[in-house]
Amino acid sequence: MFNKKILTTSILAALSSMTVATMGYAAEDEAKDVEIITVTGIRGSLLRAMDVKRSSDGIVDAISAEDMGKFPDTNLAESLQRITGVSIDRASGEGSKVTVRGFGADKNLITLNGRQLPTTTGDRTFDFANIASESVSGVTVYKTSNASVTSGGIGATIDLQTHKPLQSPGTKASFGTKFVNDSSTDQGSTTPEISGLYSQTFADEKFGISLSGSYQERESGMQQFFQDQGYRASDYSNTGWGGVPAGADGGTNRPTSGNYSNPQQPRYVFEERQRERVNGQLVLQFKPIENLTTTLDYTLIRNTVEEQHTDASVWFNYAGDRSESVWDGSPNAVPLIYSEIYEINSDADFADTSLTVGSWGNEQKTDSIGLNIDWQVNDDLNLVLDHHSSKASMQATDPRHGTRNNLQLPSYTRTRTGLDLTGDLPGIATGNIESFTPETMRLSGIWFANDKYSSEIQQTQVKGEYVINDEVSIDFGVSVNTVNNHYRHTQVQRADWGGVGVEGDFADINWREDTILDKFDAKSGNFEGTPTQSDYDLFNTIYFADFDEIIRAAEFADPVANVDSLWGDCKAPAGASAGPNGEGHFCASTNWDADTNRFTEEKTTAYFTQVSYISEINDMPFSAFFGLRYETTDVDSKASAPGYSSIEWNEDTATSVTGVTGIESLHQSADYSQLLPSISVNLELTDDIVLRAAAGKTISRASYNQLQGGTTVNTGGSLSGYSGNSGNPALKPLESINFDVSAEYYYDEGSYVSLGYFRKDVTNWITTGTVDSAIFNLPNPLDGEKFRAATAALGANASNQEIRDYIFTNYADDPNVQPNFDEDGLLDGGKIIGDPTTDNIANFRLNVPVNGDNEETIDGIEFNVQHIFGDSGFGGIFNYTLTDSGLAYDNNSLQDTAALTGLSDTANIVAFYDKDGIQARIAYNWRDEFLNERRVNGDLTAPIYTEAYSQIDFNVSYDVAAVEGLTVFIEGINITNEYGRDTRLTYKLTQTGARYAVGARFSF
Repeated sequence: MFNKKILTTSILAALSSMTVATMGYAAEDEAKDVEIITVTGIRGSLLRAMDVKRSSDGIVDAISAEDMGKFPDTNLAESLQRITGVSIDRASGEGSKVTVRGFGADKNLITLNGRQLPTTTGDRTFDFANIASESVSGVTVYKTSNASVTSGGIGATIDLQTHKPLQSPGTKASFGTKFVNDSSTDQGSTTPEISGLYSQTFADEKFGISLSGSYQERESGMQQFFQDQGYRASDYSNTGWGGVPAGADGGTNRPTSGNYSNPQQPRYVFEERQRERVNGQLVLQFKPIENLTTTLDYTLIRNTVEEQHTDASVWFNYAGDRSESVWDGSPNAVPLIYSEIYEINSDADFADTSLTVGSWGNEQKTDSIGLNIDWQVNDDLNLVLDHHSSKASMQATDPRHGTRNNLQLPSYTRTRTGLDLTGDLPGIATGNIESFTPETMRLSGIWFANDKYSSEIQQTQVKGEYVINDEVSIDFGVSVNTVNNHYRHTQVQRADWGGVGVEGDFADINWREDTILDKFDAKSGNFEGTPTQSDYDLFNTIYFADFDEIIRAAEFADPVANVDSLWGDCKAPAGASAGPNGEGHFCASTNWDADTNRFTEEKTTAYFTQVSYISEINDMPFSAFFGLRYETTDVDSKASAPGYSSIEWNEDTATSVTGVTGIESLHQSADYSQLLPSISVNLELTDDIVLRAAAGKTISRASYNQLQGGTTVNTGGSLSGYSGNSGNPALKPLESINFDVSAEYYYDEGSYVSLGYFRKDVTNWITTGTVDSAIFNLPNPLDGEKFRAATAALGANASNQEIRDYIFTNYADDPNVQPNFDEDGLLDGGKIIGDPTTDNIANFRLNVPVNGDNEETIDGIEFNVQHIFGDSGFGGIFNYTLTDSGLAYDNNSLQDTAALTGLSDTANIVAFYDKDGIQARIAYNWRDEFLNERRVNGDLTAPIYTEAYSQIDFNVSYDVAAVEGLTVFIEGINITNEYGRDTRLTYKLTQTGARYAVGARFSF
C-alpha cells in the first residue's frame, strides 16, 4: 500500500550493506541493458544510513560503510558518537564504550549480526577497541523496543553487521595500510596497521566467499593526576583521625557545618601501553536454490595489551600542623590548599615520598562460529535458523607479572606535604624534595594480582515471518541463550608498607630521571598565599627503570625473602599475605584453586511474536507493529574464596587480614521471568514527512560480577574498619517503560531534519547495600584491652605510632606482640596480632548489590539535521541531545545514593566535502558534565563527576586518478589535545594527546 518512493526506500534499506544505491536502465533497439550507478564515499554512506532510518519500524539510526572495507572512522565507537543521543567513553585516547540516551555501556546491548558476544570483563559491556572497523559494513542502533530483537539494552540495542559475499556479487577486494603516530607516548614510534577484505561469488552467484582481516600495532601513553584513594569525607564535627583540628589549627575557613573532604594519596601517574590487535572473519555462503541461503561464518579477535606504570605519590597522615590549609567555606567544603607540617625530632619523624612501579599485560581472545539458514518456504512464509557458539578468554601474557601489580619504593625524607587545588592541575608539594632520590629509597609494599576470565555463549534463534495478506503479516520466533562465565582471581602481597631493607638498596639500578609538570598542558597552583610558601617544593621529579631489574633488586633487598629464588620459583600460595615468613617470591601466583573461583550460568529462553499492519489513513501510508516478548531466565552461581585466621596491625595506619585457613564454597540459584510488550506506529503525512510513536518495555540485566555469589574480604584494613564484597545472584534486571515520539522531514536527497522526545520510567535500580558481618570471627587488635590501655595512658590525641610503641614496650611478653628492632637495637615497628582472649571480633562492612524500590524517570529531546548542498560536494550534520533525570546524586550525603551514571547532554557538528575524488570530514564532539561513578570505599566516600569534554577529529582522502582504485588519506584524532578532568575535588585528570595517521587503500 506504500507509494513507489517508500517501496524504493525499503529495498535500499534491505540492501544497505551493498554499495549499489540506485539502478536505472536504458534501451538500445529491442535489448535492455542495466546500468548500475555506484554511490560510495561520504555521500553514499549517508544516503544508505538515512534509508535505514526512514524505512525502520521504530526509531532507529544507522551508519553505513563508505565503501567496502572503509568505515567512516577507524574506531567504531568514534563513528557511533556521531549518532544523536550516543556518547562515548575513551580508554588510552581511543573510543571504547558507548552511552546511549544517558544509559552507560553496561545498560546497552551490543550484538554482532544479531548475536550476543561473550565478554571478559565481568560485565556486559563491549569494548569497541577490540574489533577493527574495516570488516564492518554497517551499524544499526535500535532506540525503541522491538519484540524480535534480543533483549538487554535499556538505552539501545546496537547491532554490528559484517560483509556477506552474496550481497555484493562478483569479485571485489580492498586492501589498506596506514602508519599511526600517537603524541601521547614518549617512545616516539610510528606503528603500522594493515587490513584487507576479499569477496568473490561463483557458479552463477550460488556460492560466495568473503575473507577479511586486520593487524594493528599501537604505542600510546598517558599522563595523569590521580587520587585513586579518593577524598576522605567527614562531617564537620570530626576532628580526630581522618579529620582536621577545629578552629585556627584547622586552617583558614575551616568548616563549622556540613561536610568537608581531605585528600588521601595524590599521585602523578605515567603509563606506556603497547597493543597488538588481530581480527579476522571468514564467511562462506551457499545458495543451492533461489529460496534457500546458508551462511557459515567464523570470527576471530585477538587483543594483547602490555602496560608499564610509574607514579610518584605522597600519603597524608592526618598529623602535624595543618593551620596552613585554606578552605573554600562551602557546605561541602573543598580544601583549596591542604597541608601537613611534621615536627622532625628524629629519623622516625620523616614521612615517605613514594615511587610506585608496575608492569603487566593481558591477552584477550574471542572465537565465534555461526550458522544461518534462510529459507523462503513460499511467497507467504519465511523461516530463519541462526546458531552461534562463541568463546572468549582473558589471562596474563606473563604469568610472573600477573594482570596487575605494584611495588612501592618509599623515601623517608619528607618534612611537610601539601596539595594545591587552585590550578587546573593539582599541585603536590613536599618539604625536602631534593632528598627524594634512588639512593634514599627502600622496599615497601608489593602485590601481584592475577585474574583469569573465560566466557562461553551458546545461542540458537528460530525466526519466521508469515504474510497473511497485503496488509497484515506476523513475525514470530523462539531463542535459547546460555551464558557461562568463569572468573578466577589470586593475589599475593608483601604487606609491610612501613618499609624494609635499608637506603641504597636500589641505588645501582639503571634509573632515568625525568620531570613531571612540563608533561601536562594544565598548570598547577604553587601554594601562593601560604605563610611559608618558599618551604613547599613542587613535586617535579620522577624516576623510570626496567621493572624486572627493580624486582630483582627488591628480592635481594628484602631481609626475609628467599634471595635465591629470583624468578625461579613462582609458586607462592595464593591468597596469602606474603609477609615475614617469606611467602611469595615477588611474582604472581597461578594457584587458582586456592583463591577466588566463581562460576555463573545464565540461561534465557525467549518467545516472541509481532504483528505488522500496513494500510492508509486518508491516502497517507500508515503502519503499526504490535509485539510481545516473553522471557524466562535462570541464574546459577557457584563460588569459592579463601578464609582467614588473623588480623595483624603491621604499620601505623594499616592492618592486614592474614593466614589462609582453607577455601569456602557457596552455591546459589535464582530465576525470574519478563513480559515485554511493544507497539510502534508510523504515519507518512506527505511524501517527505514521517511521524512516529512507540511504547514498550525493555530490561537491562545486572553485570556478571554482581550476579556472582561468594564473599571476599579486603585483606588491607585501617582504623576506619574492614570491608569486603559479596555478589547477589537474585538481582532482578532493571525495567524501563519507554515512550517515544518523533517527526522526520526528508526534504531533499540525502537531507533531512528530525526531532524526537523520549521518556523512560525505570525501576529495580541496582545500588550498593551494606551488611555487617563477623565473617571468620577474627579478633581485632585495634579494638581490645591493649589498645584501650594505650589510649588511656597516652590520651585521645595520641598518634598511631605512639600507641603502637606503647604496646610494644608494655606488652613485650605477649606472644601476639612482635616488635622489630634496627641494627642499633632501637624499636623499629613490628606487628600486633589480634588476641582472641582480649580483643573484640572485627566487623566487616560487606558491600552487596541490591535492587531498590524507587522509580525514576529519564527523558530527553533529540534533534538532528543532515544537509547536502546540492552537487557542490559540501554537506554537514548537526545533532543535539538534551537529557534530564530526577535521579541525582546527593552530594550532601556521606552514604551512597541512587543515581544514574553517564547521563549528560551531547552535541556533534560534522562538516564534509565529497566530490571529484576528494573526501574530507571534520567533526566536533561535545559531552556535558556527567556523574561517572558512585563511589563508596569505607569512609572515602565521594561521587565522581567528569567535566564537560570536547574533541575535534578529521580525515581527508584523495582518489589517485592515475591508479584506478587507489586512495591515499590522512587522519587526525583529538587534534586539540583536550584532557579530561573530573570535577569538584579533582579525582583524576588524564591527558592522552593527539593521534595522526597516513595511509593508502586499494580497491577493485
